[in-house]
Amino acid sequence: MSDQNGLKTQRVAVLGSTGSIGVSTLEVMALHPQRFEVFALSASTQVDKMLAQCVRFKPAFAVMASHDHGRILAEKCRQNGLPTRVLIGSDAIENIASHEQVDTVMAAIVGAAGLASCLAAARAGKRLLLANKEALVVGGDYFLQAVVAGGAKLLPIDSEHSAVFQSLPDDAGVWARQIDKIILTASGGPFRRRDPATFAEITPEQACAHPNWVMGRKISVDSATMMNKALEVIEARYLFGVRPAQIEVVIHPQSVIHSMVQYRDHSVIAQLGTPDMKVPIAYGLSWPDRVTSGATALDFRAMADMTFESLDSHGHRERFPGLALAWSVLEAAPGSTAVLNAANEMAVAAFLDGQIRFDQIHAVNLDTLSAVTPTPPGSLEDLLALDAVSRAAARQTVQRLGR
Repeated sequence: MSDQNGLKTQRVAVLGSTGSIGVSTLEVMALHPQRFEVFALSASTQVDKMLAQCVRFKPAFAVMASHDHGRILAEKCRQNGLPTRVLIGSDAIENIASHEQVDTVMAAIVGAAGLASCLAAARAGKRLLLANKEALVVGGDYFLQAVVAGGAKLLPIDSEHSAVFQSLPDDAGVWARQIDKIILTASGGPFRRRDPATFAEITPEQACAHPNWVMGRKISVDSATMMNKALEVIEARYLFGVRPAQIEVVIHPQSVIHSMVQYRDHSVIAQLGTPDMKVPIAYGLSWPDRVTSGATALDFRAMADMTFESLDSHGHRERFPGLALAWSVLEAAPGSTAVLNAANEMAVAAFLDGQIRFDQIHAVNLDTLSAVTPTPPGSLEDLLALDAVSRAAARQTVQRLGR
C-alpha cells in the first residue's frame, strides 16, 4: 500500500505506546493514516490505556510485559471483538521489534529495559527511531555494532539529538572533518534558580513539575537533576562520533533552540521549534521527508527573549553536580556509562518512592561508580549482568541512606 505521493506505507511498531512518547507517536501517525500503519504496540502495565489504543488503531499485535496484565488485555480485546493478538513478555517485545512485516520501530521503553528490543530491531535492519537513550548509554559501541551489522537506520528522537541531526550535513562521512563542537541546550528544569541548600526539601511532585515539557516521572526527575543532560552527552558521543571534549551544554530556559552544531569556521547551525515532542517524532517517522506534526508553530512575535547561561554561572555546577559525570564515565573504563545509568535509575526510583531525598540521588550515583569496576561488555548478557551488579550496589547505598 502507498500514500497519495506514491510512498510505501510504513508499518510501525511502537514500543512503550502508553508513555508520553508513545502517545505522541500515535497522534502524529493518526494525522497520516495513508502513510503510517500501527502494526504493533507494547506496554508494561496500563491495560485500559492499551485497550483504548487497540480499539482506535487495531494493531495486529499488542504486547504486555507481565502475564497478569497480558491476560486481562487479551480478555478485554476478545470482549470488544478486536482482531489484535495479545502477546506477553520481553521475548514477545523483541519479536515484534524484529518482525518481518515491521518497517519502523519507535523505541520508547524507558530505561535499560528497552535495550534488548532495540538490539533486536537493529539486528533486523529496521528503521529505528531511538527515544530510549539508554540503548546507547548502556549499549555504547556494542549497540552501534549491531546497527551496522543489521543495516538498520538509526534516527534520534530526543529533541536535542534530533536537533543536532537536523543541523548536520547529509553525508555522515564529513561530520568529523567539519564539526568543531556540538552544543546541547538544557532548560535547567524546575530548580534552575533554587538554592542548593534547600534541595533536601524537594518533593517528587515538585521535581516532576517541568516548566516547559510534559514528560514521564523518571525523565522529569532526571531533568530536575540534569542527569538527563548527562545521559544525552553520552548519547551524543556515540550517535555523532565526536570526542567528549567536543560536546558542550548551555542552559537555555525557553527551550526554543533545541541544540546547535558549531563548525570549524565558527558558524553555528541550530534547530528551533516549540517544546513539543511531536516535532522530532514526525521528523523521525518521515525522514528524509517532512510531514505535519500537529505541534503548534513557533510564533516569534510572542517571544519576549531567548537567553543562555553557562554552566559556570549562577552556581549551576554546584546545583547540578551529576552533569559532570557524563564526561567522567566517557573517559573511564568501557561499561562505566552502563554503571551510571543503572545507578541513576535506582536512585530516581528510590526518590520517587520516598526512600531517599532529592539531594541524595547524586550520592547514590557516585557510590555506585566507586563500588563497581566494569569489564568491557561483549554481549547482551554481559551488559545485563553489569546492569544487575550496578543495581545491587546502588540498592545498598539507597538502603544505607534511607536509614
